[in-house]
Amino acid sequence: MSTVAITFADELRARSDEDLATVFKLRPDLVTPVPNDFSALAARASSTPSLVRALDSLNLWHYQIVEATCALPEPFKKSELVAVTSEETAFVLDHLWQMGLLYKEGNNFRTPTNLKLLIGEEPAGLGPISVKKFDFATLKQIPKASEEVLAKLTWGPPRGQIANIKKPGNAIGWLLENNVLVAIDSHTVALPREIAIKLRGGKIHKEIISTAANLKGKKVDQKQVDLAAVANISTILRWCEELLHNLSDEPPTALRTGGLGVRDLKRIAEHLGVDEACAGFVAELCYLGGLVVVDSDDQILPTSAFDIWLSKSAEERWFSLVVLWLDTSRASGLIGKATDKNIAPLGPELDRAGVSLIRRTTLKVLLDNPQISPEITSMQEIIKWWNPQRANNEFVEWNLREAEWLGITGQGVISTFGLNLLTEKEDLGIQSAMPKPVDHILIQADNSAVAPGPLTPELASEMGTIADIESRGGATVYRFSEGSIRRGLDHGKTGDQIKTFLSKISKTPMPQPLEYLIADVAKRHGRLRVGTAHSYIRCEDEGLVQQILHDKKCEHLRLRKIAPQVLVTEFELTEVIGELREYGYLPAAENAGGVLLSQPNLRRAKSRPKPPRIISEFSAPKDAIVLSAVKTIRAGERSRKVEPIVAGTSSNETLALINQYISEGKTLMISYADNNGGVSNRIIDPISISLGTLTARDEASDEIVQFRIPRINGVAPTLTVLGNKADLDL
Repeated sequence: MSTVAITFADELRARSDEDLATVFKLRPDLVTPVPNDFSALAARASSTPSLVRALDSLNLWHYQIVEATCALPEPFKKSELVAVTSEETAFVLDHLWQMGLLYKEGNNFRTPTNLKLLIGEEPAGLGPISVKKFDFATLKQIPKASEEVLAKLTWGPPRGQIANIKKPGNAIGWLLENNVLVAIDSHTVALPREIAIKLRGGKIHKEIISTAANLKGKKVDQKQVDLAAVANISTILRWCEELLHNLSDEPPTALRTGGLGVRDLKRIAEHLGVDEACAGFVAELCYLGGLVVVDSDDQILPTSAFDIWLSKSAEERWFSLVVLWLDTSRASGLIGKATDKNIAPLGPELDRAGVSLIRRTTLKVLLDNPQISPEITSMQEIIKWWNPQRANNEFVEWNLREAEWLGITGQGVISTFGLNLLTEKEDLGIQSAMPKPVDHILIQADNSAVAPGPLTPELASEMGTIADIESRGGATVYRFSEGSIRRGLDHGKTGDQIKTFLSKISKTPMPQPLEYLIADVAKRHGRLRVGTAHSYIRCEDEGLVQQILHDKKCEHLRLRKIAPQVLVTEFELTEVIGELREYGYLPAAENAGGVLLSQPNLRRAKSRPKPPRIISEFSAPKDAIVLSAVKTIRAGERSRKVEPIVAGTSSNETLALINQYISEGKTLMISYADNNGGVSNRIIDPISISLGTLTARDEASDEIVQFRIPRINGVAPTLTVLGNKADLDL
């Protein structure tokens, strides 16, 4: 008796509602949007993008079994698969079936064609299927020289190169003559799949790895972990603030391709006191949070969201950035790599598929191994087991480094704050663990000042304007210099205001050298003024004008004297000011009326925040969504079956039938025209008619919907059309 081969759609149609719900839970991309019927579901489930996502979710054990299924001729029995793998394969086979990576044909199994294409022509390093029947007794007669050739091909790769197929040599020649090897072309031979499996002892893999290795590392006391983590949290928040204030003070120009240039990144790294990789990560973190944007004039500036962010508590600020880092598909570790010189922070080239998946897996391993600071090679080996398709050793290393910078870990171990974050606790415990901010500094005799703890946001912002950070730690050391005082004057402050501010917040008296420095810079600041003519330079001190005019360092500005106190140049205002400051002069800008201009305290982008797109990983849908999807696809399948049967009815017949079915409480099938003129069949439970509108519950969406009576082309009861309702679910 012959059996008719069923399709993937037929097999899905025959599954129970519970089994369909499991498919949607294990492969959430199939729910978005819900397919119209089982043919559409089968097409999507066997499509390459969906299969790639499904394979990404498999661990190494499951992936090895998928390789084995693709290596066997179809259809195959469960016993055949177990024979070439292991006894435990039965559990994995059921899971793969529930995922829709396999489907049943009676007691046998098949795999979607696209799955075979994704796994490749050489699953588990096995060669092509032999087209000739082979006598395995031949393997006992193989000469020793030929055995050495087979040993190289048995475990893959199954193909070998030779100089000339017509003169293969004795060892390979014997194998070709006896069909142990097959010729692919004039220079390539291959070991057929069946023979390789026989040589492997009847198994497809050397070893079926059913469990991940144990994490290796040193044990660290949790108290020490949390102390290190809270210091990291405090530091990352300070880095973000300093970066954004610096971009406000000296906004860089974005590259043509978008992103932050190499020189600007280096300058920012020096300002933060970190390496360029860390500075790039901080910039990316702010970019993710919408705190910085490339403005319409190509300047990279903080957004107004930065001011709102500053007003929040430390825990809220940290949480708002970390949750975005968990899900982002951008790999900031690529910034500044020697092999990727053109990849810049804030640029478009940082997206990598699977980054978020590896990041989540890395943190899960840390969660499962509390108080263990992992060895990097051990962690990489475990991630390789969990995500064989996406595992990347560099990504694992970068994720661990970034988790430490963020304070999710401390000394490499998951912190209490990271644990609370990943387990979605309402109170992360950060606010109570953070050191209390201080409202004073200690000015030293060497033009430096020490903040004995984190300063309040207001004081930190003011100090960042008039002083440079020299070192960080439990205490922060600030350094006053000519450049830092000039920066404060550029922000509209006077020398007296700076002295008054420092005297007010310092617990130690202001040393005389610092007073002299502030007074001297304030006196010199603005003596030289720069405007636009394109640009002009004017100064009441004619000697200083002459000095600049004859300064060889300024020759490239092509200055021209048009009056005893005025020079002009074709260069832009900002460029002239920057060059003169670099050469030791202290110019200030003025407007066309000669009024001295001060830079605003806050420079913000005019553009709205533009956080980067995320190559998202689909999350498991909620039960209500899954149940609705199952119901929708069943209803869609019933509608498809009866599509040609719903006959047209006149308006009067339509109203009469609907009223009749409302009174009898029957389920209806209607043919309904949408706004675009398309006609579809809908299964509904009618409720009432009012003002030319039918109110009914749509079985597909389980929602109350209103249908315009003139758009209903035909009406029929589902029982009359479909017969036994039990048949619909098959």
